[in-house]
Amino acid sequence: MKMKFLPLALTAFLTVGTVISPITPAARTAQAADTVKKEHNIAHSFKSERAYATVSQLSEKIGPRVAGTAAEKKSALLLAAAFKKQKLDVSVQTFGIPDRLEGALTANGHDIPLRAASGSVPTPNEGLTAPLFDAGLGYPEDFTADSEGKIALISRGELTFYEKAKNAAAAGAKAVIIYNNADSTVPFTPNLSGHTVDIPVVGIKKEDGTALLTQKEATLQLKAFTNQTSQNIIGVRKPKHVKNPGIVYVTAHYDSVPSSPGANDNASGTSVMLEMARILKKIPSDKEIRFIAFGAEELGLLGSNEYVNRLSEQEAGRSIVNFNLDMVGTSWESATELYVNTVDGASNLVWQSSKAAAGKLGFNHLSLKKGGSSDHVPFHGAGIDSANFIWGDPETGAVEPWYHTPNDSIKHVSKERLQQAGEIVTASLYHVIKKETKHSETKKKKQVEAKDKFEDFK
Repeated sequence: MKMKFLPLALTAFLTVGTVISPITPAARTAQAADTVKKEHNIAHSFKSERAYATVSQLSEKIGPRVAGTAAEKKSALLLAAAFKKQKLDVSVQTFGIPDRLEGALTANGHDIPLRAASGSVPTPNEGLTAPLFDAGLGYPEDFTADSEGKIALISRGELTFYEKAKNAAAAGAKAVIIYNNADSTVPFTPNLSGHTVDIPVVGIKKEDGTALLTQKEATLQLKAFTNQTSQNIIGVRKPKHVKNPGIVYVTAHYDSVPSSPGANDNASGTSVMLEMARILKKIPSDKEIRFIAFGAEELGLLGSNEYVNRLSEQEAGRSIVNFNLDMVGTSWESATELYVNTVDGASNLVWQSSKAAAGKLGFNHLSLKKGGSSDHVPFHGAGIDSANFIWGDPETGAVEPWYHTPNDSIKHVSKERLQQAGEIVTASLYHVIKKETKHSETKKKKQVEAKDKFEDFK
C-alpha cells in the first residue's frame, strides 16, 4: 500500500508544479476589492488645495498669458520647474506663431475690450485719436464727406466685414470699429476673409458699440507683434526595463486670451495635470507617461498640432491614449456635468476608463459628448484615442458665462470641482497605466511554491 501511495503523491505534487489551479471565486472577489481600494486611495490622494495654489500662481501672480508674450514664457518656466520637482525628464519644444495685433480702445476715460480683425494694420505707435462717425451698416451711401478723417463706427450685419472696411477706407475714414448686432460676453473678431485694408479694423461688443454712439471721439491703439514664438513644456516618465513601451499623454494648455486671467481657461486644467504628476510618479507602470503643457492653444491649437506633427512614426505607433484637461474648475452653478468630449462623439479608451472610474468612485455626473475645440483634436487626427474633460450645463451644454472675459478669475474657480475632476481623471489614468501581474510571473511563482512543498514532502 505504501509503495503504491508514494508515486501517487509524487504525481500530485509534480502536477502542482506544472499546472496552475484556477482562481477561486472568493479569491477573484478579494482581488477585485483590492483593486477598487487602490483606485480609491490613488484618486483620494489628489489635493485640490495644491491645484488651487497653482491656479493662483498662473492667474493672479502672472495674469493673462497670451501666446508669445513674456507672461506666457514666465508660465512656461514655472511649469518646467514643477515637472523637474516631480523627477520628470523635462524638455521644451519651441515653435513659431503668426504675427498678431494687440491694443486698446478708450472713450471718455473708459477702456473697451476689442479684437483686432485678421487683415487689419496697426495704428501709429502713439495711437490714433479721432472723432467718431456713425456709418450705420457700412454701405457706401452710409458715408458722407463728413466721415473723412474720422473713426467709422459700423454695426455688424448684411455686408461682409471686408466690404464694410473697404467702404470706410474709400470714404477716407482713419479706422473702423465694428460692433456686434447680438448680445455677447466677449468682443468678436472680424474676419476679412483673406483680404487686407490699409486702416485699422477692430470688433467690439454690441453694448459697447451702442455706448460709443453717444460719444464724440475715441482713441485706438493697435500694436503689431512679429516673429513671435511659443513653447510646449514636456515632462516624461519612462518605465524601467521596458523596450518600446506604450505612451500615455496627459495634456493641458496654459496660455490664455488677451485681457483674461485665464483662471478656469486654463490654469485649472494645467494645475490638475501637475497634481496628477505628483500623485502618479511612484505608481508602478510599464507605460511611458508624457505630461505636456501646450502653448498657443488659443491661437488655434498651435502647440498641440506642432507636437503631434513632430511625433515620429515609431512614437505614433506606440501612442495609446490622450487625456486632455480644459476648464475643469468652474464655480458656475449650472455647470454640474463633467463632460468627456471625443471629437466624433464615439466611445474610446478615455471614456471607457473614466466611466469605470466614475462607477467605482460613486460619481454620477459624467457624460460622453461630441466636442472639439481643444488640444485632444490633433491626437484624434493621428488615430490616437483622445478626449477632453470639461464642466458644462447638462441642459444646454454651455460653459461658464465669463468664458474668455476679464472675469475668468480665481474667484470663479471651485476647489470642489477641481477635486472631483482631479479624482476622476487620476483614477481613469491609473486604470490605463497600472502594471498588471503577468501570467508568466504568476506561473513562475506557483512553480517555486510547488517545489518548496515537494521538498518538504520528501
